[in-house]
Amino acid sequence: MNQNLKIQNTLTRKKERFEPINPPFVGMYVCGPTVYGEPHLGHARPGIVFDIIFRYLKFLGYKVRYVRNITDVGHLENDADEGEDKIAKKALLEQLEPMEVAQFYLDKYHFAMDALNVSRPSIEPRASGHIMEQIEIVQKILDAGYAYISNGSVYFDVLKYDKEYHYGTLSGRKLEDLLSTTRTLDGQEEKRNSADFALWKKANPTHIMRWNSPWSEGFPGWHLECTAMSTKYLGKQFDIHGGGMDLLFPHHESEICQNKIANQTDSVKYWIHNNMITINGQKMGKSLGNFITLNEFFNGTHPLLEQAYSPMTIRFFILQAHYGGTLDFSNAALIAAEKGMKKLFAAYPLIEKLKPSDSSNETIAALYQNCLDAMDDDFNSPIVIANLFEAARMVNSANDGKLTLNQENINLLKAIFDDFLFNILGMKMMAENTSSNGLDNELMDVIIELRKTAKLNKDYATADAIRDMLAKIGISLKDTKDGVEWTAGG
Repeated sequence: MNQNLKIQNTLTRKKERFEPINPPFVGMYVCGPTVYGEPHLGHARPGIVFDIIFRYLKFLGYKVRYVRNITDVGHLENDADEGEDKIAKKALLEQLEPMEVAQFYLDKYHFAMDALNVSRPSIEPRASGHIMEQIEIVQKILDAGYAYISNGSVYFDVLKYDKEYHYGTLSGRKLEDLLSTTRTLDGQEEKRNSADFALWKKANPTHIMRWNSPWSEGFPGWHLECTAMSTKYLGKQFDIHGGGMDLLFPHHESEICQNKIANQTDSVKYWIHNNMITINGQKMGKSLGNFITLNEFFNGTHPLLEQAYSPMTIRFFILQAHYGGTLDFSNAALIAAEKGMKKLFAAYPLIEKLKPSDSSNETIAALYQNCLDAMDDDFNSPIVIANLFEAARMVNSANDGKLTLNQENINLLKAIFDDFLFNILGMKMMAENTSSNGLDNELMDVIIELRKTAKLNKDYATADAIRDMLAKIGISLKDTKDGVEWTAGG
């Protein structure tokens, strides 16, 4: 079992077995995106995984303070304290202010997450808005003797930390192995050891994102932002810290070191990491030609896609695998997910048409309990979905007259769909006619014209609202030089 006893039996419904560190809120911090590019399939998985955790904890009656940060400074190209800031590099290429780049791609990220029905977090802080908090933490670590200043930059002394505390508690890595296998990269001569990581970097003359500090004009290290923002909003100790498996080392390992010294405690009770998505067995990457943005999925415009896939198809596909396992994309897998999703959606309206009898079927209560047990088993969404398919089979059997159910069990069937498919798994019924063949072109022309008028009147809120509402029913708008194009997902 393990993994913190399957996240303490998934924080379980028996509240005496899980008490939040800082009541009345369960504190959950999740590493959000670095906003310098189009949101892609890799963004969808953590968004959806931590959304169902957020939803389930609220379903159990907990108050949840969900903090998801936005990285808009300090994430360097090679993740090794050297290279250009990813957002600053994009800003120079496009001749924009860095915060323009960050806002542009943050808007795209929000649009994609809204389409996927991912709940907005309670707080969404930006790294650039918490520079003073990060400087304060650096000073605490310096004062404690676990950091050193080198040429205006400040580095965490991992070797000294390892002598008193064990380095690698999360990832299982050993410092001596890292020191023997890590080569010294150009520009890292400032460090005492290759495993040391930057808390503050002195900006070179061409670096456009910089702030004043006691040590130099520069910018915070990437790992520092999460320590600053998580403890600011959730306290020195909090319940859950999440993110992708790729962040486990060195990002989260570095956070543990910073928290231990700055806050004198192990700040996080439970670490949760979602695994990656592969495409036809390969890791997703631009160089491999298999990098697919979410917008391309919704519109079906990437050459690897056989069709467009609605946001709910993407969500259902991701939920069919446990968050801890690798998930492999293929057109066949997405088409199968779409068919399964439609079977569940088709069964739901039939529940209202079922005529109750005097007989009772205890299996329905067992199905509901199975769904609860699955969520309590490390948020096991695939098992929940398997029980939802069994519930759909029962609905269809009762509708065909092959199964009789009393009103109590009909109500339980509806509760299974309402509570688990829609509330906890966050699926959303789409309009029946979401293909281009079934839409009224003239009606779409009217809607597009209304949006155009709103934009001409500089009423961008209304224009965005029209676009967002269309996205929620699977319709995407694209502004081109020849006008507005629209497409509908499957």
